[in-house]
Amino acid sequence: MSDDAEGLIDLHWMFDMLHHIDVGLVVLDKDYKVQLWNSFMENHSGVSSSIAKQQSLFSLFPDLNTGWLHQKLDNVFGLSTPIFIAWEQRPHLFPFKSYRPITSIADKMYQNVAIRPISSPDGKAKHLCMVVYDVTDVATNKIALTTLNDKLSS
Repeated sequence: MSDDAEGLIDLHWMFDMLHHIDVGLVVLDKDYKVQLWNSFMENHSGVSSSIAKQQSLFSLFPDLNTGWLHQKLDNVFGLSTPIFIAWEQRPHLFPFKSYRPITSIADKMYQNVAIRPISSPDGKAKHLCMVVYDVTDVATNKIALTTLNDKLSS
């Protein structure tokens, strides 16, 4: 097998893995337009990657806190440094429903979000990657534990 064929096979399985990993992956350009939207994002948002691609993240989700998120994204681009948004700071960035609506106490999915710059060959950050983690189980367990501790201490 040629090096080119092996390279294509490697590229195919890496793309397949990124598309099906159990975290949300979104790549945005400097105009906040979606370049990559994996199946986690499709499944939880109801928006297919073919519709999301080249759309502004803010037009796909008009209820996002635009000013706050613009500042976060602009800092990642400007400083070429990653940031992390914890569920304790903001329970969810994207308004996704909880996986377990019957057994969970949460209506919405609690999320941690990592936003990282993606460097181009010239070393400049022209894209960023948002990684969305579902932390609903951890968050609801911590909330329940805090509630019980508060009841015990009163």
